[in-house]
Amino acid sequence: MLAGEAAASAAEVEAALDTPPDPTSAAFFDVDNTIMQGASIFHLARGLHRRKFFTTREIVGAAWKQAYFRVVGVEDPEHVAEARNSALGFIAGHTVAELEELGEEIFDEGMAHRIWPGTRAQAQLHLDQGQRVWLVTAAPIEIAQIIARRLGLTGAMGTVAEHRDGVYTGRLVGDMLHGPAKAEAVKALAAREGLDLSRCSAYSDSYNDLPMLSMVGDPCAINPDGRLRHHAKEQGWRIRDYRTGRKAARAGLVVGAAAGAVSGTVAAGVALRRRH
Repeated sequence: MLAGEAAASAAEVEAALDTPPDPTSAAFFDVDNTIMQGASIFHLARGLHRRKFFTTREIVGAAWKQAYFRVVGVEDPEHVAEARNSALGFIAGHTVAELEELGEEIFDEGMAHRIWPGTRAQAQLHLDQGQRVWLVTAAPIEIAQIIARRLGLTGAMGTVAEHRDGVYTGRLVGDMLHGPAKAEAVKALAAREGLDLSRCSAYSDSYNDLPMLSMVGDPCAINPDGRLRHHAKEQGWRIRDYRTGRKAARAGLVVGAAAGAVSGTVAAGVALRRRH
């Protein structure tokens, strides 16, 4: 009887503490340098390279195209399309199931310990308040979904690589989920889920994500680059920096030099080339 009463009391307490869902409010988190230290696609590419998923020549070739496009700024439509499609070209010929399986391993091996505890706590706070939490990233959707699932989040939006019969073609479906594209994705999700963006929050480290940050009622700069920090201070936005001292300064220089998910691909190629 005592055991039964204790269990009933515990259930009553849990029910009293349970926060009712908040269907019109949500939070959106960038991944690279916001949820996770470094670029997720870099950690993914490094893990795949260790498993002989692709050759160094393949990743360096994709990295060179991306670097050339960003530095030279060529606006030729054919070149733009080629640069965009090469972003995930190194997975062409491999299966979706293969990448998902290896992605789980690579998360445990090279990503889990890079999650910023402070940002993770921010996401959990929204969940505890009955809000849904989505990742919004230029990283491949497969790895974004793994990160979201492992952190207990609602879901993820990311760059989609085309596949046919379960095999990647090396091309993208639409554009990379980067900059203004993130804001459009959030806007579409809000319309579908009945969210009130004025009651939503967004978190990012990059000035490139200003469109997404500006469209919500509660924007927050996490580990911000210099431009975003300046803008956030001017606007009175929340700023959270989980880096310290020299690490923060070094990270700011890297982000300023090569912002966004494309930098992850370039960094991966350069790092792998140096190792060989």
